[in-house]
Amino acid sequence: MNDIRITLAFLWVALMLIYLLGDVLRIFAGDLTPGEIEGRKLTHRMVFVMAIIMVVPIIMVALTVVLEYSVIRWVNIIVAIFFFGFNLISIRGYANYDKFLLIVSMVFNLLTIFYAWNWVM
Repeated sequence: MNDIRITLAFLWVALMLIYLLGDVLRIFAGDLTPGEIEGRKLTHRMVFVMAIIMVVPIIMVALTVVLEYSVIRWVNIIVAIFFFGFNLISIRGYANYDKFLLIVSMVFNLLTIFYAWNWVM
């Protein structure tokens, strides 16, 4: 298996762990009210969207390992750009620890883009 595939898969795992760490810290810090986000009651649709967002990095690990080079290279670039933008837009209003984790996750997104962009077979 190509070393870049392993590197890209690792970056997606690291991203997922950062997101999970942020969730755990929010619980322990008391910044999370069960069943609510920013004072709004969670709907099944909102939870479904959150599930989709959280499962994408897991899917990217599998796709990075199994898809052919020409396809997965661009999929990594596009999905990492999406997550970078998503995190950049949502960084306002978070506690400092969350902002720090979002910045770290954006660095991982930039590394994913860099490695996929420079990946030559």
